[in-house]
Amino acid sequence: MNSVPESTSAAGHGRPTAGVPGSVTPFPGTGPRIAGEPGGDPAGRAAPAVQGPTPLQTLRALGSGPRGLVEAEAEVRLARTGENVLPARRPVPWPRRFLRSLRDPFTSVLLCLGLVSAVVSAWGTACVILALVAVSCVLRSAEEHRADRSTASLRELVATTATVVRRASEDASPVEREAPVADLVPGDVIRLRAGDLVPADVQLLRTDGLTVHQSALTGESAPVVKRALDVPDPALSGAGPFAQPQWCFQGSSVTSGSGTAVIVATGGETRFAATHDGRAGPRGASAFDRSVQGISWTLIRFMLLTPPLVLMANAALRGRGLETLPFAVAVAVGLTPEMLPVIVTTALARGAARLARTGGVIVKRLPALHDLGAVDVLCLDKTGTLTEDRPVVAGATDSGDLPAPDVLRWAAVGAFWTLHLAELPTADALDEAVLDAVEEYGPPDPGEVDPEAYEGVAVLPFDPVRRVATAVVTKPGRIGVHTLVTKGAVEAVLDRCALDRDERDRLLALADRKAASGLRLLAVARAERAARAGAYTPADERGLTFLGLVALRDVPDPSAAAALGVLARRGVAVKVLTGDHPGTAARICSDLGLHPGGPVGADDVVTADSLDGLSDAELVSVADRATVFARCTPEHKARIVAALRAGGHTTGFLGDGVNDLAALHAADVGICPRNAVDVAREAADVVLAEKDLTAIGHAVLAGRRSSGNIATYLRITLSSNLGNVIAMLTAGLMLPFLPMLPAQVLVQNLCFDAAQLAFAFDRSAASALRRPTELRPRDFLRFITGFGLLNAAADLATFGVLALALHNASGDSGEAAFHAGWFTENLLTQALVMVLLRTGRGAAERRPGGPLRAAAAGLAVIGVVLPLTPVGPLLGMSALPPLYYLLLGSVLGLYAVGLTAARRRYERRHAPEAATLS
Repeated sequence: MNSVPESTSAAGHGRPTAGVPGSVTPFPGTGPRIAGEPGGDPAGRAAPAVQGPTPLQTLRALGSGPRGLVEAEAEVRLARTGENVLPARRPVPWPRRFLRSLRDPFTSVLLCLGLVSAVVSAWGTACVILALVAVSCVLRSAEEHRADRSTASLRELVATTATVVRRASEDASPVEREAPVADLVPGDVIRLRAGDLVPADVQLLRTDGLTVHQSALTGESAPVVKRALDVPDPALSGAGPFAQPQWCFQGSSVTSGSGTAVIVATGGETRFAATHDGRAGPRGASAFDRSVQGISWTLIRFMLLTPPLVLMANAALRGRGLETLPFAVAVAVGLTPEMLPVIVTTALARGAARLARTGGVIVKRLPALHDLGAVDVLCLDKTGTLTEDRPVVAGATDSGDLPAPDVLRWAAVGAFWTLHLAELPTADALDEAVLDAVEEYGPPDPGEVDPEAYEGVAVLPFDPVRRVATAVVTKPGRIGVHTLVTKGAVEAVLDRCALDRDERDRLLALADRKAASGLRLLAVARAERAARAGAYTPADERGLTFLGLVALRDVPDPSAAAALGVLARRGVAVKVLTGDHPGTAARICSDLGLHPGGPVGADDVVTADSLDGLSDAELVSVADRATVFARCTPEHKARIVAALRAGGHTTGFLGDGVNDLAALHAADVGICPRNAVDVAREAADVVLAEKDLTAIGHAVLAGRRSSGNIATYLRITLSSNLGNVIAMLTAGLMLPFLPMLPAQVLVQNLCFDAAQLAFAFDRSAASALRRPTELRPRDFLRFITGFGLLNAAADLATFGVLALALHNASGDSGEAAFHAGWFTENLLTQALVMVLLRTGRGAAERRPGGPLRAAAAGLAVIGVVLPLTPVGPLLGMSALPPLYYLLLGSVLGLYAVGLTAARRRYERRHAPEAATLS
């Protein structure tokens, strides 16, 4: 055990930093700096010191001591340095949220159209468009704010605390208490124990078998040994900061042992904040981003071409000049799905709110809900997701692979006294499994080992370096004899046994065969030693007698098999990315019906080390075919996820640790449970109430419902708009007057926009939920082109109807009647399209839900009634003769028949695309 003298000093020694007057940090800026390292003291004043100051120097520089800070001083420092939180946790101001919403491609297009409309004095159009832009931005900002508040409340439920040593006054005794991590300040003395997250950058004052994981910062998968250094160690000269044993950094986690440390940097000054601030670079475009951008640019091309064509055609054929510019802009606006930002935000917000209310699932980024609906590959670890993280004993065998209950009982002796004497923060799952199995065996027979007959003397807890745990016990009546019971990793235990090379190799081969069948193994050994009063050390773990192997297996989660079946039926493939043994991973996946496929060699499971030699292009093929990847490091997980995305898949990744950050960032949708570490929750797009595949299935379903409604809106609106624009351009060239006045176009768009809001509240058909939903621009273009031309044909057929009905009209009355007739026909055909092209293929599925039925009926009523009201003449429309309505009914009937036939033909020829669109 290393320690620092119980000594204190006054504040003010050393160089002031970190904005703490009267208190100092020896290494300012992004965590503790080593003298001579870039960013360290340019004067090199921290010298003995390639490794930095000693613990005593650090305590003096911070105005602290082993007895901790006084509470009043800690409060002053907290006010000056701010909370110990990462910069990313700070709330985003409302104005910035609102402006960030304008980056949406459709919103930007609408904003530009609104400004152009204002330039050409089409004030009505400009006001409506700008109002829609504002509503969309407000809705999106409000929903993101709600998600942030929900995430903040989750943080409170799983608030991270640390054990801090503080005093009520200068003369008071130090008291250990749990304090929120956010309240820690430089100079605080904290206790670290197994299972704790390191809450800030610290220098160790004393340690006892301390090892930590720092993979979030270095990528190394194995824990590293940490210890306090009372004096500089020349052997560490020139080593980097992470190799220095006396430093622990925020983002690390304690795997074993304990320690006392002083905090030297918090919040944005830690190395974790510096390492993750921008290191990952900008996140790649998600499925939603790619889809919206593709559709946006398709529409932008149309809209940029439309006004010049209208102007040139009218100038060439009708001799009209710039007076047609407002009409040209109105035509471009007519092609735009103005309500898309509002529909998208409303549909996604409703889905997110429903998930939060019923499933405890928080969607932090609204487009992530669409991406969930588009996910076709879900990557996850098996522990705690496919399994209960609760192993059970499958059997115990001796060195000859014969059943040996005594091996299990000796393991129980070690497990029992390890749990009672090691003061572990949580019981080891393997020890608990061993003790449960011994209870099921019942009382031992005479001559067999009785675990209750032994008393504990000492314990050497498990640590990742030794990979064994040893309990020293004695049996009443055997005076002068202590028994060492050692259990742990097979290789580590065999190295401590008195075995020749051949026997050791035979036992290793036996263990490999068992591990390949999916079992986890504990080797058990013991030795008799003369009783002594002195402390036992790892040096005593030598010359042991090998007893046998305890085999354990993972217990599948009861809901995992059913959840995997649901995901498979919905077209979501599951990939398991685990650090476990290949045999263990294959066994649990096979038990759950998740059969791995072996693209590499003859193995069923791809081991991560076999991927290291593959190029990115080769990895795309391997990742697409394989199901289970074992021995994965954090870098392997992120690379596999990136390869799946490069192969055209929409990926989700479920993770909960700091080692999952890279993969969470690489996926289209990062998912984590609410009990994940803080940084994982910050990086994730979706937070689950529990680490449960069933919850993910519900979230996927909600995403498909929302995406299906958005796809339906786009399909119907774009095809209808395209048909109207084609007909309007054709009519503009055939008629001696404008086919519709800009004000009439505006009112028509307003009516249709109001009706389209019902799509956000529609009930998705079952067929829309069976497959991943992605808005693919090429598929949309084919759909809207075909049905747009059909709609244009119906519009142009209305010319013949109007010619028959109005053949006696002339002058302004004929023009007003034409406008009224086409206005009515446009709204009626759009109402028909809303009903007949709704999501779903069966007759029952095409029957619209309540909101959509009411909206279509309201649109039809307005189309018929508005020209007959006093508002009609104000808009330049007049009443129509009865003959027109009779002939129009025939046209609409034929259009409905043609629309239904075209829909059925399209579904037969493009069934996969139809599923994708829906």
